[in-house]
Amino acid sequence: MTEDTPSRPSVVVLGGGYGGINAAKALDDVADVTLVDPKDAFVHNVAAWRALVEPVWLERIFFPYDRLLEHGRFVRDSAVAVDGRHVTLASGAQLEPDYLVLATGSSYPFPAKTDARDTDTSRSRVREAHAALLGAERVLIIGAGPSGLELAGEIAAFFPDKHVTIADMADDVLEGPYDQALRDELRRQLDGLGIELKLGSPLVALPTAPPATAAAITVLTAAGEELRADIWYRAFGVSVHTEYLRGALAEARGADGYVHVDEHLALAGAERVFAIGDIADADRDMAAVAGMQAQVVAQNIREEITGEGERATYSRRPPGIAIPLGPQGGAGQFPGVDGIVGPEVIAERKGRDMMVEHFGSLFNATTPAATS
Repeated sequence: MTEDTPSRPSVVVLGGGYGGINAAKALDDVADVTLVDPKDAFVHNVAAWRALVEPVWLERIFFPYDRLLEHGRFVRDSAVAVDGRHVTLASGAQLEPDYLVLATGSSYPFPAKTDARDTDTSRSRVREAHAALLGAERVLIIGAGPSGLELAGEIAAFFPDKHVTIADMADDVLEGPYDQALRDELRRQLDGLGIELKLGSPLVALPTAPPATAAAITVLTAAGEELRADIWYRAFGVSVHTEYLRGALAEARGADGYVHVDEHLALAGAERVFAIGDIADADRDMAAVAGMQAQVVAQNIREEITGEGERATYSRRPPGIAIPLGPQGGAGQFPGVDGIVGPEVIAERKGRDMMVEHFGSLFNATTPAATS
């Protein structure tokens, strides 16, 4: 007679972005993991701009969630109310796991991110946006942060005959805790690509036409300068998804929507509830940060389950960023590395393959070769 296999503690991960997939994967061998997301596939948004300029990449950046976990399960649904560890899904299903990881992420303007919930629709929308870009001679990008700079670099690298303009109310590119030498290098490369910068004056109003669609665009800056384009892109405007929080969890949410967490990435007043990635106030909204936070939470849950190892803490990381400007250009700033790194390092680390091979391995999938 054999003994029944003891049940494993249950973990629900809400959200299948960069933090959620890493947390779910890391706990799959010690817990009964349920990953919940309304989409049918993880979208590697880091490579979204590359897919816009070269749609063959659309075959490389979508990874079905049902390939991620060996033991756990994927539920295609979304949370509408979460109070403590009691989760109500849009379908009406109720979940009450032993551990809950909130990783619902954020929205960002299309096509950097898409709100479509199935892969076919997402791919179709990006192909339409690509066709609109092909027909444009003048491109306006509003926002000189990392996303806007990367998009400008992609367009200039793949379509050097197009005139690209970046507009921002800030006096320089790449606001944030970065060395001025990095901004100077990025501006040098942008100038070499023929990209025009219009900085230091806000726009009177945004274009009336939807972003990423063909239209005659005319906008005015507060300084009175007129900017014209055939298509425009919005490269600013993050919106975090924490509207479903109730009770004590809602009290942990700030006015900006971010959730306050402690050094273990746990929420105060809620036992065994953690928050990671874009929704947590622990650090900057970056894919790499979400992945690191996922490992901290996974280690803490694993330690409670197995009694092995030590409880992990998370502290805000030193400034670090890698900004490709097309497959061969770009610059970055890495913690522990003196000065800035140039295009050779950025191309090797990110620009050439946009890290798709790493996520192919995570999902036990092979990725088609790109043409870049």
